[in-house]
Amino acid sequence: MGGFKMSLVVGEISYTNMLPLYYYLDRDHLNKLGCMFIPQVPSQLNAGMSKGIIDVGGISSFSYGEHVDKYTILPDLSVSSPQSVGSIFLFSKVPLTQLDGKKVALTSSSATSVNLLKIILQTFYGLNVEYEVMKPDFDEMLKDHDACLLIGDDAILTFWNLKEKIHRYDLGQMWYEHTKLPMTFAVLAVRNDILEKENHRIATLFDNFITSKKKCIENNYSEMISSIRQDFGGSKSFWENYFHGLNYDLSERHIEGLYHYYDLATDLSLLKKVNTISLWSALDRCHSI
Repeated sequence: MGGFKMSLVVGEISYTNMLPLYYYLDRDHLNKLGCMFIPQVPSQLNAGMSKGIIDVGGISSFSYGEHVDKYTILPDLSVSSPQSVGSIFLFSKVPLTQLDGKKVALTSSSATSVNLLKIILQTFYGLNVEYEVMKPDFDEMLKDHDACLLIGDDAILTFWNLKEKIHRYDLGQMWYEHTKLPMTFAVLAVRNDILEKENHRIATLFDNFITSKKKCIENNYSEMISSIRQDFGGSKSFWENYFHGLNYDLSERHIEGLYHYYDLATDLSLLKKVNTISLWSALDRCHSI
């Protein structure tokens, strides 16, 4: 068997913004190959991957930055926003510029967005804020705090149900306004110790991710949106606009944006310096076929 793992554990970020990369996966075929899928929020997947429980899958870009020596990124795949992201919001009782010295509640489900908010408030606006990490619950978070950060489906549902006059800030938009670069919130990464042994299964999984992304874009996300609306509600036009505002590539501009994000995080001592982002090359797989 030569160290062949019985199963390859694949992390699946359980938010609609990640769905295009997973929607059309040939799960029957991948299950037969021994791929096992675990849907969780990003912070759980980040932890699972760092402990070696999860082998490959979607993680926060920040978590990749923390484990840059141990992980490799799969190319051409991400959850990014060229400008506004539409599901990562700071909800605030006061205008953003009045948050100096105030208390902000942070969602426990994320790493990239939490650190992005710190960069935006401290580096871009020069605000000093007191942070507390909490479970994502809008009402609880704003009981004793002046603002709260929510991401993913929690952010979308909160936005839909907002009654009182609350200021809402889109972190993707604010990042773009200050950097003119896309913001990459999640990447698909694989542990290096797995890559050495599992190149063939990783290659098959990678092809599936790329195919799923292409199919979703080709049919304008229509099938996927129908199933999201059954589970989740929302209008067809809301979801179309939402997915059109997102991007699933990993171009040179995306990488430039990631390096800039990592540098700013390093400046605030949130992260050690990231010198090199490693991308898996499809060419590496020749020997395994």
